[in-house]
Amino acid sequence: MPKPQPNELFTALRAGDTVALSRAITLVESSRAEHRKQAEVLLQLCLPYAGRSFRIGITGVPGVGKSTLIEQLGLLAIAKDHSVAVLAVDPSSRKTGGSILGDKTRMEKLSVHPRAFIRPSAAGTTLGGVAGSTREAIILLEAAGYDLILVETVGVGQSETAVHSMTDLFLLLLLSGAGDELQGIKRGIMEMADIVAVNKADGDNVIRADQTRMDFKRALHLFPPPASGWTVPVLTCSALTGTGMEHLLEQIMDYRTFVNSNGFLERNRSRQLQYWFHESLQQQLMNQLTERFPDDVEAASQAVLEGRELPSAAIAALLNRLFSR
Repeated sequence: MPKPQPNELFTALRAGDTVALSRAITLVESSRAEHRKQAEVLLQLCLPYAGRSFRIGITGVPGVGKSTLIEQLGLLAIAKDHSVAVLAVDPSSRKTGGSILGDKTRMEKLSVHPRAFIRPSAAGTTLGGVAGSTREAIILLEAAGYDLILVETVGVGQSETAVHSMTDLFLLLLLSGAGDELQGIKRGIMEMADIVAVNKADGDNVIRADQTRMDFKRALHLFPPPASGWTVPVLTCSALTGTGMEHLLEQIMDYRTFVNSNGFLERNRSRQLQYWFHESLQQQLMNQLTERFPDDVEAASQAVLEGRELPSAAIAALLNRLFSR
């Protein structure tokens, strides 16, 4: 059976066909040249329908309960007449490049709901644990009609800039009683957080969770105010029992209303598109250089490895030589 063409995939995903949507995301994730051309056609068809969702990035250290919280949050949102899509970026197998955790199996109720769509995808080697095609997948999901899109990252990694640069709200999940070594990691992303939630506030952990909430609320005063003008709330919740989840969803919707009314949402998305353009430009230039001038690139690389030139000088010489041809 021949594979569906871009226009066929577009028609099907617009009609609510989740199989077609999965195939479309697989297409944009492919690095094969012929698939990239088809993906570009498909994305161009979807572009008029992009930007109609609210995009939420969710991060936190491993074990903080991201998947459980996302499922509860998604089910609550669906009960309030939203449609929810989840892009769960899993750690990748170094041998196969495939995702190995399978977040979809940990969101059993949400994964079978007709108004939800969950897509586990491999993080690969992308900085910050966000698949390189995640931005394109968001466009497909918006064209398919999902109005809330949740992007779950692997965890607090070397850079959360990637997920922050493609979402409207950044939710940071914390654990109570975490050691100092984790607090150092969190300081790097606290400035990006729009909402901070201390999860697993249940059982004997309620008092500790509330203490963590107060500690981080005080810590936020050390950071500059967000560009959005929003006051970042620090909440406690339990995805396991459901305690505080309604309040978390309310805060998310309050933030959406706030940034819509003051124009920040539109300004922020414009900056994100500019960032995406420059990021893609650098990547494609790199790809073109290595594909078309492999010997020149290898010679410049070797000069750096042998200590004959600094990287900046070797790159400048390489570009000058190539552009003068």
